[in-house]
Amino acid sequence: MKDYDEQLATLQLALLKTQQAMIASGERALIVLEGRDAAGKDGTIKRITEHLTPRSTRVVSLPKPSDYERGQWYFQRYVAHLPGAGELVIFNRSWYNRAGVEVVMGFSTKAEQAEFLRDAPDLERMLVESGIRIVKIWLDIDRGEQKKRLAARHDDPLKALKISDMDAVAQDRWKDYSEARDLMLARTHSPIAPWHCVRADHKKPARLAVMRHIVREIAPPSVAKHVGDPDPAILFPFDQQATVDGRLSK
Repeated sequence: MKDYDEQLATLQLALLKTQQAMIASGERALIVLEGRDAAGKDGTIKRITEHLTPRSTRVVSLPKPSDYERGQWYFQRYVAHLPGAGELVIFNRSWYNRAGVEVVMGFSTKAEQAEFLRDAPDLERMLVESGIRIVKIWLDIDRGEQKKRLAARHDDPLKALKISDMDAVAQDRWKDYSEARDLMLARTHSPIAPWHCVRADHKKPARLAVMRHIVREIAPPSVAKHVGDPDPAILFPFDQQATVDGRLSK
């Protein structure tokens, strides 16, 4: 992609200035990054955090719950990782596991999924009203691109830690994941905590779009005004029509 490195550096500087302002003001921000398997979450997070201070930046990617955690209120282990004053927290997968992989793979029941879809918007409303700024992003890729990326993990020894048991069924359960995604987005998209979707078949434009969106959402006006809006062909606010008009892969 032409001038990718230049755009990346500009956006990383804007994120750095944003973090400086957050530390000074005590603002709190939470980025919820969800998406298809192999949609590029890890690479996107790496570019977002590359030049930010670890003291005020946390990436949360929780393992499967322990027996003790399974006996807790579902949201409890996620709430423990919410940002404090001046912090930016990125959830690489989040409580939305319950609306996606858990229900598709049978780790939770339909009743538990329905309870989650009812409760999640209320939780997010409370978080926003408490002063936490929430940015929710869904990364979407088409089936052929996912197949190619999953295969590449097995061909590259440096990607060995990216391989998981879920990879083996991502393609077989493609339709189930699509249906779970559509229901999740429709039921948890709200004015106070909206979803934005990203066409992530091409990694570099997708990363830049996500970073632009984050800056536009959480940066002070003095920083945000120098960063243009993301390309709407790549990043767009969720609406129900996106599930049928081709913007989200079926």
